[in-house]
Amino acid sequence: MSEKLPSNAVVVQSALRELGADGEVIVLPEKAPTAATAAAQLGCEVGAIANSLIFDADGAPLLVLTSGAHRVDVELIARTVGVAKVRRATPEFVRAATGQPIGGVAPVGHPAPVRTLVDNWLSKHEVVWAAGGHPLTVFPTTFDELVRITGGTAVDVE
Repeated sequence: MSEKLPSNAVVVQSALRELGADGEVIVLPEKAPTAATAAAQLGCEVGAIANSLIFDADGAPLLVLTSGAHRVDVELIARTVGVAKVRRATPEFVRAATGQPIGGVAPVGHPAPVRTLVDNWLSKHEVVWAAGGHPLTVFPTTFDELVRITGGTAVDVE
């Protein structure tokens, strides 16, 4: 790491250690507002980027870790988790559920566990890159490790 980690990324790195994950949170040279811009900076396929999307599932937070190559079918996800409606969460809802800003939501390091779904498509990649709690941070992991450290459920998201 060439730069000091932002405070949210320090929390994520600590959570990764506590969960027995191997990846180190790194600071990107530039913000990566899309999976494509993150992939370009990391030199990987866009599908290897694990987008962390927080949804409001009948009032409860739901984290969907989806491949950067996919869009989430909210009706499919609602049926999968057994709720009436799944919709994109507001920035305030995301911050309350995760303690992290949109654009940097990590799969771990939240104030309380968040129900998590992990896109099966991510299993096609040996290395998966996930956000590190801040818009400039990411860490390498694997599909199996993402499922394990989040207590998530592997599903199809589209």
